[in-house]
Amino acid sequence: MADILFIGLSLGSILLLIALGLSIIYGTMGVINMAHGELAMIGAYTAVLAGKYLGIGLIGSIPLGFLVAAVLGLVIERLVIRRLYRRIMDTLLATWGIAILLQQAIRLQFGLSFFGINIDGLGPGLQSVSVPAFLRDPVRLGDFVLQPYRSFIIVMTLILTGVTWLLLYRSAWGIQIRAIMRNPEMAAACGIDVRRVGALIFAFGSGLAGVAGVLLAGLKTVSPDMGASLVVDGFLVVVVGGVGSLVGTLISAGLLGQISGIFASVFNDIAARAVVLAVVIAVIMWRPSGLFNFKGR
Repeated sequence: MADILFIGLSLGSILLLIALGLSIIYGTMGVINMAHGELAMIGAYTAVLAGKYLGIGLIGSIPLGFLVAAVLGLVIERLVIRRLYRRIMDTLLATWGIAILLQQAIRLQFGLSFFGINIDGLGPGLQSVSVPAFLRDPVRLGDFVLQPYRSFIIVMTLILTGVTWLLLYRSAWGIQIRAIMRNPEMAAACGIDVRRVGALIFAFGSGLAGVAGVLLAGLKTVSPDMGASLVVDGFLVVVVGGVGSLVGTLISAGLLGQISGIFASVFNDIAARAVVLAVVIAVIMWRPSGLFNFKGR
């Protein structure tokens, strides 16, 4: 049973990184970013290409994945999202279109296949990233089997969650973010550059998705469509935890990860998915604003 709970905790850690970015982006900017899963996919492919062409291992790819996804997120915000603030359905459709473009660009190798140029590591085929040897071999502690790489995922998630908490609650930038979450018009009237803060938070949330993609690349094969399920799971976590609530996102990710891990082990993945969706529906009916939310959706 402890092994199952440990697996659920590692799955919840991946969900937490995805959901953290979604939560702070929506809480600050009111943007439903349907391309968030594809940013995680970009992070995973960054790890694949860094290993093939730069000789950088999975751990070294973590900051690189953050940087690539953050820069791409900043470009998306500057070119598209900035023109669509306060138009929630338009941002949803626009980011959905961006998600399809990113997915197909990887599938078509950034369009270079039209010129007969093939980039090893891109395209429709499945790719994988090797886990470092010291994180590969399980360690038995009595009846409990400790899986080093899953432990590494949990530790990395805790570190990044702590960094996010420090940025939100122990920095001048965090004060500005929380002011915008509460009342963007009043924050702008007080001299806060709402658009600049929004762009930076979009980049930071995108970077977290990139790190989640790098970590996930060590657990499963990397493919162009891997982001589609990630963004759905991320939104489920945000819905249960509450928009803009760091504590709610943390607890919700752990809860849904454990439920998924337990039911997948006892029954199967389909049953686990059904139970998770049932829990989300129950939370929406019982507490529509989420478990720990100060702002309605």
